[in-house]
Amino acid sequence: MDLASRLLLLLEVEEFGTFAKVSEHRNVDRSVISKQIAKLEDELGVRVLNRTTRSLSLTAAGNEIITQARALRSLLNETKRLAHNYHSEPKGKLKITSATHFGRIYVQPAIIEFQKRFPQLEVELRLDDRIVDMVGEGYDIGFRFGQPKDSSLIARKLARNRLAIVASPDFIKRYKLPTTINDLQTLPCAVYSNSGLVVDSVNYKDDDGIIKSLPLNPAYKVNDPEMLVRAAESGNVFAVISAAMLKDEVLTGSLIPIMTDLNIMDYGALYAVYPHRDSPVKTRLFIEAMKEVIGNRVPVWESFIPNFDTLYGNDESTPAALL
Repeated sequence: MDLASRLLLLLEVEEFGTFAKVSEHRNVDRSVISKQIAKLEDELGVRVLNRTTRSLSLTAAGNEIITQARALRSLLNETKRLAHNYHSEPKGKLKITSATHFGRIYVQPAIIEFQKRFPQLEVELRLDDRIVDMVGEGYDIGFRFGQPKDSSLIARKLARNRLAIVASPDFIKRYKLPTTINDLQTLPCAVYSNSGLVVDSVNYKDDDGIIKSLPLNPAYKVNDPEMLVRAAESGNVFAVISAAMLKDEVLTGSLIPIMTDLNIMDYGALYAVYPHRDSPVKTRLFIEAMKEVIGNRVPVWESFIPNFDTLYGNDESTPAALL
């Protein structure tokens, strides 16, 4: 291991906090990490870490060296990115992150087809509903619903994602079909809840075009979108879900769209996010592969709800590509 590699290792120790976590991340023995840091200190002639039996902390010299290590990592990543842009075909490794449910249904099939075309490319997919550090964790591309808050990332809108209100035939038989907003507010509902985010209301436009919020009556909270669908199928609750969560539930009749005259505001669109505007060829080609899977004009998930383009205030005359 050379000096540059040891500096990058020190940076990982600072970011992960312990030798044990770095060894787990790199899949090497903890003693290897400790020995390489000791060699770095010998090579530089200064101590970079204060070690105790319980914790690690940077010395004054270590703090200054970490700044240089971050600059080195950025320089190396930029150099690799520039080199990748000159490849006529994708090479190396493509690291992808996606929301869990969407990744299972749509990203995985895109990867399978992508690797059939480019078998020399290694792909790593991480399914995670938390917002990851795209740059710090080395991701090439991520797929998320909703406008990304990180202004340093490039965000490309791939598809709209409209909402639907669904219930099972058993639920309708048990509670009767709701016909008013007041009816809907009183009925038990399954809602998404994760890391302080509870989606317990839905925005809609009234007859005057004024946006209002409809509070829901959560009887079941869960952090997995697929479980919302399964809960709605049970007949105990209804659910307000995005169309991208559905597969064939409406087509088979296990779920029925209800309150279809309500003008619901769209949920956050699907975005591809990546660190650089001048992205490498592997990133650009994978976005095209994703568009083949989800659809270029109308997202494929809208075909799972018959006549969806006329439900919930949707206007079939509006070009889908602009939504």
